[in-house]
Amino acid sequence: MALPIHEVWILLFVLPALVTPAAINHEDYPADEGDQTSSNDNLIFDDYRGKGCVDDSGFVYKLGERFFPGHSNCPCVCTEDGPVCDQPECPKIHPKCTKVEHNGCCPECKEVKNFCEYHGKNYKILEEFKPSPCEWCRCEPSNEVHCVVADCAVPECVNPVYEPEQCCPVCKNGPNCFAGTTIIPAGIEVKVDDCNICHCHNGDWWKPAQCSKRECQGKQAL
Repeated sequence: MALPIHEVWILLFVLPALVTPAAINHEDYPADEGDQTSSNDNLIFDDYRGKGCVDDSGFVYKLGERFFPGHSNCPCVCTEDGPVCDQPECPKIHPKCTKVEHNGCCPECKEVKNFCEYHGKNYKILEEFKPSPCEWCRCEPSNEVHCVVADCAVPECVNPVYEPEQCCPVCKNGPNCFAGTTIIPAGIEVKVDDCNICHCHNGDWWKPAQCSKRECQGKQAL
């Protein structure tokens, strides 16, 4: 027998009050957003120790498999104790190397300097040059510059001059020497005053002149 309409409305208001909190099963309802966040913090990740190896990106490798962990260019083998990586004895990089690549396990020189640098200038291998009038240089295959400096002879005069683009000084007026403060040419006797006649040493132009006194013209006049 159907209930009257007014009795149905009374039951709708009374039933919620009769349901106690203990009667509610929380498993029947999904957790709210806050509960989901806290549960994710307690996630347990798989332990691959003794079973495989994990690289920096999280990729798992099997035991015995070779791989490159992280940014390493040297291969590793996955073992039960973890990755065992190659540690090769890499060749030394040439000190003149200007371009080094790190694509392989060992760094590799791709370009060696093929020139010499000397006083701020670059020269080709085996190129000869003169950085100064007295220097002769060459760029060696070792990228080093070897120079020879001219050994100038002692000038035969007391007033040598340096000409442009010429290494050693020259005696423009020929050999000479000092007689006191006077420069006299070599090879002849020179009367430097009324009483002295001088001449230069043979071969020793840097030495003072040899002078001999003669009878002074002034005394003869008296």
